[in-house]
Amino acid sequence: AVVSTQSTGGLGMGDNMATHFLSSFVAGTVATALTQPVDVMKTRLMQGTQYNSIVTVFTAILRTEGPMAFYKGFVPAWVRLSPQTILTWVFLERLRILFPPAA
Repeated sequence: AVVSTQSTGGLGMGDNMATHFLSSFVAGTVATALTQPVDVMKTRLMQGTQYNSIVTVFTAILRTEGPMAFYKGFVPAWVRLSPQTILTWVFLERLRILFPPAA
C-alpha cells in the first residue's frame, strides 16, 4: 500500500497513524465537551417533574450549581465516547489509504 506523506501545513504531521490517532483523540474530546451539557440537561429533565422545559433545567442548573455543573460526568462520558471516535476515524483513514477511490 502506498502511504501519502504530504505535510498538513506547518505542523509537520503527515498522513500517518499518529496523526490519525491524535486527530481522533481531539475529535472525541471536543465531541464530549460539546455534548455533555446537553446530556446533563436531558438527564435532569427525564429524572423528575420539577422541570417543565429544557430552558428551566438550564436556568436552574446555572443558578443553583454554577456553569461547571453542566460537565458533571465528563470523564465517564469521555471514556465511553472517545474510544469509539478514535477507532472509527483511525479505521476510516486506514481504509481510505488501503482502498483509494477509483480515478
